[in-house]
Amino acid sequence: MHHVFQKFVNQLSESHDDDAMRTVMADAAAAFDLQCFAYLLMPRDGKSPAALISSYPVLWTDHYLKEHYEQLDPVIALAHERTEPFEWGLGADGFQMSPDQGRLFDEASAFGIRCGFTVPICDGRGPIAAVTFASDQRRQVFQHTISHNARVLQLMSISLHAHARRKLVRDPLINGVRLSPRELECLQWVTAGKSAWEIGRILGISHNTVTFHVENAKAKLGVRTRHQAVALLATSQNNR
Repeated sequence: MHHVFQKFVNQLSESHDDDAMRTVMADAAAAFDLQCFAYLLMPRDGKSPAALISSYPVLWTDHYLKEHYEQLDPVIALAHERTEPFEWGLGADGFQMSPDQGRLFDEASAFGIRCGFTVPICDGRGPIAAVTFASDQRRQVFQHTISHNARVLQLMSISLHAHARRKLVRDPLINGVRLSPRELECLQWVTAGKSAWEIGRILGISHNTVTFHVENAKAKLGVRTRHQAVALLATSQNNR
């Protein structure tokens, strides 16, 4: 499935809005015989609205966001506890629900969302987003896709998050210094513990280009090491 991933990265790099990113991810999911997906960007303060890019039924996603179900969703609760991808749904290991969560799950089931595979996305301060591939039932083709392509789906999810975040957060100031979107993006992934090679795979650029952007960010911030740049970024985010 290398060609599917490469096509996904190429098309994602040309996507400039939510609709384009939704189409690219939906097409890639379909190539893996996956029914639908949802990308949820979680608010840090617990008060701001969550951001969602999804191919779920619109009636469900509108209702989900209006009711702030991200605060109740048992899948998102698991994404806050785990760092590795996991399966969920009735019968999945460790999938338990409170009565209120059970009612939410029943509502989702009415829209064909009964089981799935979720990729938590974390930075240095914990979970910040999740990408879910969902299905109406645990069919053999779904299980086969998840078991054989888990790492590719994880990489696709991280790539989608990187591009979505780049669109949502533009040219922030760090200690009064304005970084370019790509410089910030690379520095954020350094903060998450990724190597230049890993960041390059996520963003669809070479590791040399990643190093170039990180070095530019260091120079603008007036620091000599990556650790110093990461510390400034963390301080800036904590103060927002």
